[in-house]
Amino acid sequence: MNPYIQNLNRIEFLITYACTGHCKHCSEGGHAMRGEHIDGSAAVLAVEKICGAFAIDSLMTFGGEPLLYYEEVCKIHAAAQKMKIPKRQIITNGFFSRDKEQIKAAAVKLAQSGVNQILLSVDAFHQETIPLEPVKTFAEAVKGAGIPLKVHPAWLVDKNDPNPYNRRTGEILEEFEQMEIAVSDGNVIFPSGNALKYLGEYFEADRKYTNPYTENPEDIRSICFEPNGDILGGNIYQRDILDVLENYAP
Repeated sequence: MNPYIQNLNRIEFLITYACTGHCKHCSEGGHAMRGEHIDGSAAVLAVEKICGAFAIDSLMTFGGEPLLYYEEVCKIHAAAQKMKIPKRQIITNGFFSRDKEQIKAAAVKLAQSGVNQILLSVDAFHQETIPLEPVKTFAEAVKGAGIPLKVHPAWLVDKNDPNPYNRRTGEILEEFEQMEIAVSDGNVIFPSGNALKYLGEYFEADRKYTNPYTENPEDIRSICFEPNGDILGGNIYQRDILDVLENYAP
């Protein structure tokens, strides 16, 4: 086995860079409303092959806004459930439709596919461009479908910093707490992309920030598939995923 990936235990799929929000804290920068997305069938095959060779503990789908292509998301999570991956998560801003029936139908399909945790990105940054009502509709639909749900906010500087963005986030979170939806610890914004462009004044100029999402290239424990199929210098549309992993080198 390739020694650089022998401890692999997590799979992530960046479903699409397309997004319904235009958040100033986004580390990726601007997003279009529609765009390229991962092919669900190719992703399913990759999940099955990886699980045949590694003990995978968790799988996550995110974006962009992954639920713009929720049928593909469901295919991936159904495969994860079939392969008995214990933790099957989605991070979403909850805004992919205004149609209440479509929202409810999507929540039911996500539950049927085996999703067992949804992290809902709700905070001052998302809500500058994303309306709360369809997000709340989605949250209620998810609860009704029986999927565990937490609100997952982004904090500026740190959770306890009294800046106006954090204060507004606190106000928004209260609305979800009234809906009896738990709040996760969330994450602290990393200075990259839009965050560096629009929120630069909040970051220390002489401080070296460490990206919390960077893997040790010599001990890969989590792999993330791009919307175009790219992964660790290979591509699942062009090569077998196990061949990509076996030939990976830092």
